[in-house]
Amino acid sequence: MANAFVEKLRGYAPISGMDEAYLEDLCRRPRKFPAHYDLILEGDLPGPVFVVLSGWACRYKILPGGSRQIISFLMPGDFCDMHVAVLAEMDHSIATLTGAQVVTIAGSKMEALPDERPDLVRAFWWTQLVDEGVLRATIVSMGRRTSLERVAHLLCELCFRMRNIGIATDKSFVMPFTQIVLADAVGLTPVHVNRVVRKLRSLGALDLGVGTLIVADIMLLAQIAGFDDNYLHRRLRPRIAANG
Repeated sequence: MANAFVEKLRGYAPISGMDEAYLEDLCRRPRKFPAHYDLILEGDLPGPVFVVLSGWACRYKILPGGSRQIISFLMPGDFCDMHVAVLAEMDHSIATLTGAQVVTIAGSKMEALPDERPDLVRAFWWTQLVDEGVLRATIVSMGRRTSLERVAHLLCELCFRMRNIGIATDKSFVMPFTQIVLADAVGLTPVHVNRVVRKLRSLGALDLGVGTLIVADIMLLAQIAGFDDNYLHRRLRPRIAANG
């Protein structure tokens, strides 16, 4: 089975055989974690870099009143904070959403990467720029999109990310989380999100499974959201536009 970490980086820059072997070596001892497991908590001393090889995870913050805001979703191939070791403490938490295989890479190894494998640095830079693009899109959603557009835009983003890494096809987009998780990600109450989901379902854009959300019509969803995938910057593979 292809290494998701290698495949993601290969989408942003050429990966030589030696660099691929180096990355494979970094990932040789993954651990299995159950769903809803905190890999690290806000306030903890930063430690290793987490790389998701299978399953889904998220970054999140808990507000003083106890509510949760999901900051971003992590899919196979995603990694967390290449330079996190320079911080005094974590400013957010990271948890699995599903059962997942995660490898931990010592911060010192990641810091040494530019000297040891300089050809990989461009790929890492690219992934970080894409992460920043995702955060900018989230800010726009929170500030200017309606609740319907906000939910549709996030689901479109996740669909395109899934398709980019080969874990979904045009006819199969299954989000392995509940409406409560979706509510935590878009900054709306579960009741409000339920109304939005019912509206999207009535339009034929969305369907429901057991503990999952299923995108039934990605083109319709993209139209509702006004979605453009340019901020995902898929460089080496053919660009997948929302209009086909």
